[in-house]
Amino acid sequence: MVEATRKASAIGVLAGLGAFAGSLRPITGVGRAVSMAFEIEWEQRRFFLWLPVLCGVGVLLFLAADRNPVLWWPMLLAAGFGTLAWVARNNRSAFMLSVAVAAVFSGFVAAGFRTERVAAPVLDRIRIAKLTGFVEEVDHRRKGSRLILNVRSAEGLDPARVPDRVRLTTRRDDPVEAGDFIAVTARLLPPAQASLPGGYAFARDAYFSGFGAVGSILGRLKTATAPAAPSFGLAFHMAVDRARNALASRVDTILGGDTGAIAAAMVTGKRDLLSEDGRDLIREAGIFHIITIAGVQMTLVAGLLFGGTRRGLALSRTLALRYPIKKWAALVAIAGAIAYDILTGSRIGTQRALFMTLIMLGAVLVDRRGFTMRNLALAALVVVLVEPESILGASFQLSFAAVAALVAVYETRERGRRADGADDVPKRGQPAPGVWRWLHHIVDHGRGLLVATVCATIATASFMAGNFHELSPYVFIGNPLTLAIIEFFAVPGALLGCVLYPLGLDGLVWHWVGAGIGIVLWAARLIASAPHSTVNLPAFAPWAMPFLALAVLSVVIWRTWLFRLTAMPLLMIGLAGTALGSRYDMIVAPTGDAVAVRQESGLLAVVGKSNSFAVEQWLRADGDGREAALLGRQTAAPVGRCDKLGCVAPLPGGQILSLVSEPQAFEEDCGRADVIVTGLYAPESCAAALIVDRASLASTGSLGLWLRNGGWLTDPARTAMTDRPWSPAPQPLRRRFRASTRPEPLPDRDGQGETDGYATPDDPNLSQP
Repeated sequence: MVEATRKASAIGVLAGLGAFAGSLRPITGVGRAVSMAFEIEWEQRRFFLWLPVLCGVGVLLFLAADRNPVLWWPMLLAAGFGTLAWVARNNRSAFMLSVAVAAVFSGFVAAGFRTERVAAPVLDRIRIAKLTGFVEEVDHRRKGSRLILNVRSAEGLDPARVPDRVRLTTRRDDPVEAGDFIAVTARLLPPAQASLPGGYAFARDAYFSGFGAVGSILGRLKTATAPAAPSFGLAFHMAVDRARNALASRVDTILGGDTGAIAAAMVTGKRDLLSEDGRDLIREAGIFHIITIAGVQMTLVAGLLFGGTRRGLALSRTLALRYPIKKWAALVAIAGAIAYDILTGSRIGTQRALFMTLIMLGAVLVDRRGFTMRNLALAALVVVLVEPESILGASFQLSFAAVAALVAVYETRERGRRADGADDVPKRGQPAPGVWRWLHHIVDHGRGLLVATVCATIATASFMAGNFHELSPYVFIGNPLTLAIIEFFAVPGALLGCVLYPLGLDGLVWHWVGAGIGIVLWAARLIASAPHSTVNLPAFAPWAMPFLALAVLSVVIWRTWLFRLTAMPLLMIGLAGTALGSRYDMIVAPTGDAVAVRQESGLLAVVGKSNSFAVEQWLRADGDGREAALLGRQTAAPVGRCDKLGCVAPLPGGQILSLVSEPQAFEEDCGRADVIVTGLYAPESCAAALIVDRASLASTGSLGLWLRNGGWLTDPARTAMTDRPWSPAPQPLRRRFRASTRPEPLPDRDGQGETDGYATPDDPNLSQP
């Protein structure tokens, strides 16, 4: 009986173990599937594509530091982990981990070297100075112009604070061109800090672009005699700018209006001739990229030169059979891409497109496939290491996201064609030679263009929303049409027009380009007039964009469906962040002369001096589609009252805000207001519950505030410990000003004066790849 019981128990245990093992089969199967997917990704070298991403993480860590880090330590770490990767190259796990860490620290070091390389003096506060220098570049407008001055002398400035380059504007139509040596009196301002926490910081972009100040010209500028000739590089740059302005003027004169301005922008990169209405029109239609020289134009120029040269050489049987005409065509396309970059001003966005194009054409020279994700990753790696700060810019994000989506679609189609044997055996039902075959080719090309545009638009949607806080639902209509017009009218016309321009025979060519632009503008008007043509979105939580970017990267980089599924949780987290952004009850400008206050309606109202640039940033971050200029003209009338001493306005929760403009207002307002905001130093005896004055703003920059349980929670744009070249720490206060004392004025507006009436993150008004 005992023996039988033991046997029964053993059988029960074995049965239980068998059932448990059966329950583990799905888990074991998942593990086996993951292992197989990993092997496929490893064999196809897809992990290499994450190197620029890891370098970008290092760049972000460097830029997030509150002071300039030392570089010798991350250099040692990068070298050490790089050596460890070589030693452990036969151990896959150790190799991958070592390479990843080395890539992060390499990006960190690259950002540090870039910061040191571009270091130049930055103005500390508003100054009036007499400047002399060479005009590097001029952007003519319908009224006035904007110029970049290479400073040679500055009266009224501390020699240690004299900027190397300044950007100035004038409303006069002074006859000035690049290469002129001028003397001018200018009102200079430091480049602007962010207008709200997490917002666009013009000061950082200005630092990496070499601008130490911005401002406006007072009076007329005068030409003078240069004390010495400019360097060869500067002289060449100025000569190119004169040529660009001459060509832009000719194109604009021939076509006129916004059509001529858009054509001039597409050909030369000069965009300031376009009217505000024209800018709003193409922005609302989601096709602003037609006036930005970026990846699309660069790729089309290189592609036309490559294809045209190769087909032309193939007309000779001898050349086609005996010589590497494909490589010759690649060399012609490389030369044309470099020339196009130079002739359009070689701006940062164009340089990135050039890097990408050169690497892909270089692959052709060494008998490798050019249009691959690996070459795109190499291009991104070059950009991250050479211009690391660009990863925060919209043009970098949009360009590489769009091209990555296009390459992913191309690779998928190629795999499908190889799987179907399309390269070896003709398909049944293939159209016969003749008209029908050409028609089939056109339909197939159009379908491919539509699919590619949809994929590129989806890939860039999160970056568009995160940077510009708006989306155009009709971009799926506008983008394919725009790309087709650019491919058929603009780029071929621009190439032919530039060839005929020196001969004076280019007039008809520009009319051809103008005809295509006319079609685009007609479609843009239809799209912009459609209901809900622009969807305004509030600012995301800071962690939303990294997760959304990782979701896009997971889809376009991985080859196996199992690894691509990792995009789903990343996407969910990112989408949650889009709904959890900060909606402040009050926003204080970094200058302390303007405040945005949330009203009972839920909308923001502006109290005090309203600046269109700052107000635009506030409205965009709040998902508010009202025009900044219209709101600025309303001043504080809807929410309070103002006089020469300042403004008083109600706050949420029944509290009172006092915006003090003159010291005499402190005595009364400190006793009755709950919140005091001022660009002056508030007296120590002020009894308000919350005081935001010049001293506190010097440490915090702009402030976002929430009202919680009767108290105010603050979100500063910077911390008191922040000390970076583009955001230096405030000077220690030696004494506290009494209420009757007025300190030197803070930079009014946003620190940009009249220089950037329509500036936006990265490139002005950039909104598409």
